[in-house]
Amino acid sequence: MKFKCLIFDLDGTLVDTLKDIAEAMNRALALRAYPPIIQEKYLTMIGWGIKQLAFLALPAAARDEKTVEALAADAVRFYEERPLAYSRPYPGILAVVAELKRRHIKTAVLTNKPDTVTTMVINGLFPPGSFDLIRGEKAGVPRKPDPASTWEILTELDRTPRETIFMGDSEIDMTTARAADCHALGVSWGFRDRAALEAAGAGRIIDTPEELLPLMDISM
Repeated sequence: MKFKCLIFDLDGTLVDTLKDIAEAMNRALALRAYPPIIQEKYLTMIGWGIKQLAFLALPAAARDEKTVEALAADAVRFYEERPLAYSRPYPGILAVVAELKRRHIKTAVLTNKPDTVTTMVINGLFPPGSFDLIRGEKAGVPRKPDPASTWEILTELDRTPRETIFMGDSEIDMTTARAADCHALGVSWGFRDRAALEAAGAGRIIDTPEELLPLMDISM
């Protein structure tokens, strides 16, 4: 089957954002005299949204709702100040996204990253109009792995789940894809390992962005 639509995750899929995320959260932790988290540990903490990241970053005894919300708000503020200090698209991503656009393949970005920072990252690293839709986390909107946002995107793009690939680096993305009845495509270059993707039901795992194109009936 050749697919006609592609929904990308952002962190760990399109862009290596690990160091910027870690720096923002560690600055927020330091503001309240909590210990920093080593960068590598963030690999398994990212993906569920900023409040869950704040919850996981705090010592267990400090994980009350008020502290979590305050820490998350500070982390977003620090992130907005320096969203692109270290973040870069993964090798091959820019060329693949450009080819998808040239071939008029419908594309979207769906991430649990705060919407404000999502826009900054995409606008700062990709040419204008690279994606048809960009969706980050907003208050009152279900986050992945809830399939509601995926279905909303597909309605706007006039595409069906069965003709859509949902591409991501985490178990959250694979669960979202399966819940939305899209094809679950994992990537091995991101924040999670292959075993996590397989356990979450990835229909296929690719090792380079270029491997995506044959699935869309595209050659470069």
